[in-house]
Amino acid sequence: MPHKIGFVVVSSSGHEDGFSARELMIHAPTVSGWRSPRFCQFPQEIVLQMVERCRIRKLQLLAHQYMISSKIEFYISESLPEYFVPYQAERFRRLGYVSLCDNEKTGCKARELKSVYVDAVGQFLKLIFHQNHVNKYNVYNQVALVAINIIGDPADFSDDSNITSREKLIDHYLGHNTEDPALEGSCAGKSDYISPLDDLAFDMYQDPEVAQIIRKLDERKREAVQKERYDYAKKLKQAIADLQKVGERLGRYEVEKRCAVEKEDYDLAKEKKQQMEQYRAKVYEQLELHSLADAELMRRPFDSPLQPLVHSGSPRHQPATLSLPQQEERVTENRFADPFPQEKPSSHSLDISPQHPTGDWAPPTIDPPRRTHLESLPYDERPLPAVRKQPGAAAVGPEKSDGDVSEGPRAGAAGDPEPLTEKALREASSAVDVLGEALVAGAYSKTWSHREDALLALYKQLMEMPVGTPKEDLKSTLRASVFLIRRAIRDIVTPVFQASLKLLKMIITQYIPKHKLSKLETTHCVERTIPILLTRTGDSSARLRVIASNFVQEMALFKEVKSLQIIPSYLVQPFKAKSSPHVALSQVALLARLLRDLGLECSGLTADSVMKFSVSALEHRVYEVRETAVTIILDMYKQHGASVLEYLPPDDSTTRKNVLYKTIFEGFAKIDGRPTDAEIRAQKKAATEEAEKRKKEEIKALQGQLAALREMQAEVQEKESDAVKAKNQDTQGRKAAPPDAAEIPDNHYLDNLCIFCGERSDSFTEEGLDLHYWKQCLMLTRCDYCKQVVEISSLTEHLLTECDKKDGFGKCYRCSEAILKEELPRHIKMKDCNPAKSEKLANRCPLCHENFTPGEEVKAQL
Repeated sequence: MPHKIGFVVVSSSGHEDGFSARELMIHAPTVSGWRSPRFCQFPQEIVLQMVERCRIRKLQLLAHQYMISSKIEFYISESLPEYFVPYQAERFRRLGYVSLCDNEKTGCKARELKSVYVDAVGQFLKLIFHQNHVNKYNVYNQVALVAINIIGDPADFSDDSNITSREKLIDHYLGHNTEDPALEGSCAGKSDYISPLDDLAFDMYQDPEVAQIIRKLDERKREAVQKERYDYAKKLKQAIADLQKVGERLGRYEVEKRCAVEKEDYDLAKEKKQQMEQYRAKVYEQLELHSLADAELMRRPFDSPLQPLVHSGSPRHQPATLSLPQQEERVTENRFADPFPQEKPSSHSLDISPQHPTGDWAPPTIDPPRRTHLESLPYDERPLPAVRKQPGAAAVGPEKSDGDVSEGPRAGAAGDPEPLTEKALREASSAVDVLGEALVAGAYSKTWSHREDALLALYKQLMEMPVGTPKEDLKSTLRASVFLIRRAIRDIVTPVFQASLKLLKMIITQYIPKHKLSKLETTHCVERTIPILLTRTGDSSARLRVIASNFVQEMALFKEVKSLQIIPSYLVQPFKAKSSPHVALSQVALLARLLRDLGLECSGLTADSVMKFSVSALEHRVYEVRETAVTIILDMYKQHGASVLEYLPPDDSTTRKNVLYKTIFEGFAKIDGRPTDAEIRAQKKAATEEAEKRKKEEIKALQGQLAALREMQAEVQEKESDAVKAKNQDTQGRKAAPPDAAEIPDNHYLDNLCIFCGERSDSFTEEGLDLHYWKQCLMLTRCDYCKQVVEISSLTEHLLTECDKKDGFGKCYRCSEAILKEELPRHIKMKDCNPAKSEKLANRCPLCHENFTPGEEVKAQL
């Protein structure tokens, strides 16, 4: 019988903040669904993975009231080409498309429920959303999907034909015709009957908690019918009908409460909350009064108001092997439709907008088929057939939700597990012979609490196994336990998964040592479970990934496992072509951690295997994998030095163009204590900046000194000019000079002349003289201690009286020169300096330490 198929969102081409595609995994009155990014590029894609390979019979889409895609295409596939990589179209088979109404008739105030019948087998469903319908409300040109529902059968269910044939045979002897209209809609009349409880409209109108109770009561109703307890079944039927109205009413209250919170009207929100609690308590009291509820049924199945879709608990459904995201991984923002006025739904669409909580929630109807000549269209362009009948009876029906991955206690878990199917008996025959059918049936149960209880019972049984038990019995029990552990490690429910790890740890660390079994048994446990554990390290749930990774590391450090050196050899195996990024990241992270914990000696790891694996990991498409590989290579270099370099390309400019190799070689330099290229460049830059800074400071100081020199020059020129004028007055009336004598006008006598060395040059302009004073003048020098330009003749006086370092100098009484005080005692003691003469007899040069005759002619000598 077709039933609701659970799914997870594998990927989407994008989403607006707070409206992730993961919202599609939740069905409740207050869900907001998925929205594309603002001003996105079309088409947009969403890829769903169903909990198992199944045969899809019906798809239901709930569109947004104004963010409406013009066309949605459907593709199906058995597997994905690669994980989180643009999906190749040839791997997906196109089913067709549906067109959505532009909603202009309702003024974009109602939502359209689109139902289509399909017949396709696969595990991955891709939806492609085309350009949006344009309206005044959709200002960002977005498309949205509020909810999607998948109904189908497990594709690998082998007993379908037998059941169908048996039903037809019974109908033949009873005189029933399966095509009889009177039997349409009844479970007994059609093998493809779809329960109204699996319809999307049921979950989107019902309070989640009440919906869960309705499904449990429907399950009891079916059991009562099978046991021919018809009075009890009739009472349950009436209770289900009443509870449906209760669920719709509580759903409206929840919407009103959320709207009040959105408007920050917390008084109204509190009032609605109290109203809900009182009404819920009253209804539950009435159920208990009529003996329709017990403690197990009334246990609240939801710790949080919304839970993700999981696989249905149909009697035909087998436990899924798909890992679903855990509650702590999701961030669900309960937003609402934009606050536009709402109206009652039209005859063509479904209105569940929370902005009009007092309006009637009418069952949805389906758009009439468009009158187009479909035969003239290409096969791939033909739309999927839309549902023609009115789902007016979509109110009640059987469904059992045993696939809930919630870790809290669940209703319906009490009682004995269902018997093993023929397929399960064949598969687990060896375990049944050793452990008994009851325990194995619990491990195979569709109810996760039974599966967990079976593992815990097996744990207790192994712990209490007496020491004197024959070895063969111990070994057969161990191998049967490992068989169940392998199955439980794949379980999507966290408590079952954790129970399997607890049992495996006990077997390795307690059971085998206690009974002194050989290392072959430990090897069997590890080799049979480690590949599956490594696969679970790539689970879509972050919590399960962490649990699996931590257990693999812990198991590798068990003293019983460490000596076998098995787990490290798995970690250095090359990545599989289609392995998920999570698996690759967990593998390199585990390798890095075990390298630090175990090292290379007697651990099963070698420098060759680790380096080859790490170098190959540098080419992985995921950045985190490459980054972890760099860390491993740097750790290997710390331990083994230059031997690591033979696995890497040469360190040259070409190699360093690759950012990863540049990081690696710079890391090697840091380990060796050598400066990296970046540090060398930084040092050069700092040195250049310091030199420029000193040069600017020197230029500034020289400019100040040159200004002082110009002032001195101006004073000398003024004195010389006065002297020339006096001389001209004295020689007035004398005989004129010969006409060929070169004359220099008196008022231009000091032009182009250095007043210190007496040199004259046409280049001695104002700027030229500055340069001459600074670099060329023989009568000037620069103080080595304060960098000031001074006359050579006054250098000694400068060092003793003007220099910034004058406190560090003293005067030698013999040579009269300025000597550093630190060297002055030794200088005086050595007595090797040239004694100075009095200023009347000779001048003293502080540079060559010689005495020379005073007068202007000395300049010529210099």
